[in-house]
Amino acid sequence: MDKNFQEEQFTGIIKFTPPLYKQRYQFVKDLVGKYKPKKVADLGCADCTLLWMLKFCSCIEVLAGLDICASVMKEKMHRLSPLPADYLQPAERSLTVTLHHGSVAHKDPCMLGFDLVTCIELIEHLEESELKLFPEVVFGFMAPSIVVISTPNSEFNPLLPGVTLFRDPDHKFEWNRVQFQSWSLETARRYDYSVEFTGVGHPPTGMENVGFCTQIGVFVRKYPQTSASAQSEKPTEAVYKTVFKAVYPSLKDENYLQNAVVSEVIFTAQIIKQSLLDRFMSEHEYNDDTTERKSELQPSMNCFSEDLGKLVVEKSMEPFINGNVVYVPLKTIFSFPKVNRLCGTFEKLCKLIAGKVTLSSDGSALMFNSERENEN
Repeated sequence: MDKNFQEEQFTGIIKFTPPLYKQRYQFVKDLVGKYKPKKVADLGCADCTLLWMLKFCSCIEVLAGLDICASVMKEKMHRLSPLPADYLQPAERSLTVTLHHGSVAHKDPCMLGFDLVTCIELIEHLEESELKLFPEVVFGFMAPSIVVISTPNSEFNPLLPGVTLFRDPDHKFEWNRVQFQSWSLETARRYDYSVEFTGVGHPPTGMENVGFCTQIGVFVRKYPQTSASAQSEKPTEAVYKTVFKAVYPSLKDENYLQNAVVSEVIFTAQIIKQSLLDRFMSEHEYNDDTTERKSELQPSMNCFSEDLGKLVVEKSMEPFINGNVVYVPLKTIFSFPKVNRLCGTFEKLCKLIAGKVTLSSDGSALMFNSERENEN
């Protein structure tokens, strides 16, 4: 629950560069870069800005957001939908983004199995009863490998013009560093986590004693979850309402992979074909008379193919021309890095392009008309 507008209003003399909310989000991005989590949940996701930033992290395959205010999520959730470019060039990883409407004081099985859980400027918005339940939900029930919690440092407030009690009218409390660290250490002890403290938003020179404007606790689970603890007291009844779900196109989907492979194979074969024709044409003189040029071209190509045809039989790698047809061996195409990476094996390549391209009778090469692309 990030109240950036109000925060920037009262910072007045103290100007954070980049803005404080961007520093918080960058902190999370850096953490993702360090630990490479596959599944990330943002509790109190609000306008989904952090989720939008995280969807570009290539290690993440599952993103989930939770907020008590559905209208705020719905206003900006369209940003989490795949773009046309995502369908034109599907990513190699899979990505599913889901938004849920609900309270962090309630347990829902849809929030199990996450590697990283972020709670950015969330806990200060919780009622006392909700805050009391929060540790058990996040650390006991969800039990991710890493939890990041950020909250205002009240010691910094006197430096912020316009702040009388709290930085935001919706805040139920704001802790100083001792209060936050005491709560965090007790929570970490109870649920077998370690915790390190840091923050973003440096104080002005000479006032370092007040600490960061935003204080942050990074909790890391000490021991892997055992199968017994993972199954204990895990409710099966859903209490959150799903308000958004997007499944991004991925090369892990056979249909998207096939389209990508066929497109890359044809593109690669066309380059090989054009290179072959350019090399051949450079070795033969011709004039501007189309009829004369075609009459010279045909027998020369046949002679050219006789020599290369033997190479193909021996090496199965050389493209060659036979009559009006250019043959580009599949093994040559498979040797190109991008095709190789997409398919993994030669057998997979053959399977994916079957029925999608024109192949020679023995299935070993792609066939193209030998006419140059810019000629009729």
